[in-house]
Amino acid sequence: QVQLVESGGGLVQAGGSLRLSCAASGSIAGFNVMRWYRQAPGKQREVVALITSGGGTNYADSVKGRFTISRDNAKNTVYLQMNSLKPEDTAVYYCWGAGLNWGQGTQVTVSP
Repeated sequence: QVQLVESGGGLVQAGGSLRLSCAASGSIAGFNVMRWYRQAPGKQREVVALITSGGGTNYADSVKGRFTISRDNAKNTVYLQMNSLKPEDTAVYYCWGAGLNWGQGTQVTVSP
């Protein structure tokens, strides 16, 4: 079973940037769609962005133009570049592909 480990979170001021990484213990090439999710305190987990094996992407309206998802199948890693961060982006961020176990996530905190 492929395991996912998210990293790159932290505390940043509004307007700042972070780059999240999701490293898989095995190949992700066979997973057509990989997604980044986030879950804020007291809220449901929501999809932030997705990327297909062909490189197609889609984003939640709340992050369009600010976040960029990418994947490197050779490194078995999915990335989320987050720019112009806002306090409402504060959440635990997870990556996931169908059939995989959820990782521990990485905390992103954006201060005003």
